Amino acid sequence: MYKIKRFILIFSLITSFSLLSSAQQSTVLEAAKKELARSMKELAGQPKPPYYISYNITDSKIIKLNASYGKIETDRSMNDRILDIDLRVGDYNFDNTHIIRGGGFSFGSGRGSVDLPLEDNESAIRSAIWYGTDRNYKKAIEAYEKAKTNKAVKVQEEDSSADFSREEPAKYSGPKVVLNVDVDYWKDRLRRLSSVFAEEKWLFDGDVSFESELLTKYFVSSEGSELEWTEPTVRMFISAKTKADDGMSLPLYKSYFAYSPDSLPSEEQMKADIRKIIQTLKELKTAPLLTTFSGPAILSGEASGVFFHEIFGHRVEGHRQKDPNSSQTFKNYEGKKILPDFIDVIFDPTIRELNGRQVSGFYKYDDQGVLGQKVTAVKDGIFKDFLMSRSPIENFSKSNGHGRKQPGYKAVSRQSNLVVIAHEKVPVEELKAKLREECKKQNKEYGLYFETVQGGFTYTSRTIPNAFNVQPLVVYKIFTNGKPDELVRGVDLIGTPLTTFSNVIAAGDDLGIFNGVCGAESGSVPVSASSPSLLVSLIEVQKKQKSQAKPPILEAP
Repeated sequence: MYKIKRFILIFSLITSFSLLSSAQQSTVLEAAKKELARSMKELAGQPKPPYYISYNITDSKIIKLNASYGKIETDRSMNDRILDIDLRVGDYNFDNTHIIRGGGFSFGSGRGSVDLPLEDNESAIRSAIWYGTDRNYKKAIEAYEKAKTNKAVKVQEEDSSADFSREEPAKYSGPKVVLNVDVDYWKDRLRRLSSVFAEEKWLFDGDVSFESELLTKYFVSSEGSELEWTEPTVRMFISAKTKADDGMSLPLYKSYFAYSPDSLPSEEQMKADIRKIIQTLKELKTAPLLTTFSGPAILSGEASGVFFHEIFGHRVEGHRQKDPNSSQTFKNYEGKKILPDFIDVIFDPTIRELNGRQVSGFYKYDDQGVLGQKVTAVKDGIFKDFLMSRSPIENFSKSNGHGRKQPGYKAVSRQSNLVVIAHEKVPVEELKAKLREECKKQNKEYGLYFETVQGGFTYTSRTIPNAFNVQPLVVYKIFTNGKPDELVRGVDLIGTPLTTFSNVIAAGDDLGIFNGVCGAESGSVPVSASSPSLLVSLIEVQKKQKSQAKPPILEAP
């Protein structure tokens, strides 16, 4: 099960904090290069020497702040330096990472993670790298023998492609980045923003969070890659929650993403967003429950982005096509039509800004040292390409820069900036008229409009039904006879991918953007999903899980 979610923050720190990637930190790269050269030279004399080693080091400096009802609850800073080692014995065609069939799927398990000293002392860093390399080498030898035995006793593999792709080594030193955060200013701003929630005693939670993070990444490999770059991000998150009289929890969220604090929306805009959240929650408390429904619907641009992330994005991550336990939905669909001919779908980590908004799936190099590249997965409705890490699959032997991971995990193919492009569009306001027309055709009293979603999850295993679940927060009934729209609650959007794709019939002229964090085998990675509003001829919803606990007995003090 893989999830996309808004970046929920509960965080941190000091008076004024400068997150700096300094020239001194090149000590880390030098230490890694020297220890890599020594390891490859000395281990070459072993009976089973490594044919490849890479050191991926992530230095993270994070500030986290959280305020509730006008008061600071969390004030924290964190600094980590983590080394991930990819050490392979055998050769590019068959190595210790080969899938063990019948013993559980091995992709994505954490491996080779080592905590490095935070101080830039070459001797101390090399000592930690040395010990981690020794440990990983011994594990690799054991895994290699198991993989050979497993292959000998199992049936012929469906996909006989190599275990590791050959890629050109890269050398890159990115610009040094300073992320200045005036913590006192942001604490005061969080107090002012969160105090708006204190005016409403029927709210259970009213939080505003801030996080700034500067990742400095180093990558060296025995193939000759030497990379050093920084990735700054800033996020804010507004959340509020209440409960209906029937026990249903009612959360609402608003998130903001930027690459520097100055690029975040103004305080006035955030206050307006908070008041809108409060008003919507007030209406949701008394909104009628929607039971099961099957019929036409409009997905807002943001909802459509999450929709595509779940039902499409995870199924075109290349490594899943090699997993014998995966459904491999699109494995044999290259060159076949899967969407209307007016729809393209791309994944592009080179996009930093889209329609004037910064998007969180941007990066220069992936976590295997490969340049991030635009991938056109669907062109004119025809399936074209998978997202590829350095794990080849049949007919796709090279990486396209989508090998990604959270520190402490193994990189696999993951999404970046997903963008749904419609070549035929109608004004958004006309989509409702088209929805009503479709309702009349199907003899439906109403259709649905999904305005806001929380996130979702999907299943891609063969052992369970291949379904998706997108979790709406704000849903309206759109009546066929033109009655005013009605806010409803209590449903999740469900379905199966191929059937749902065939039901897309129109797109709006807008573009909604969802910036979030996706969790899967290789941990949590930042992504974005962007799409125009879409009209779908047939969608299905089911009842949302509901708490049986009553609202609080006493009023808030």
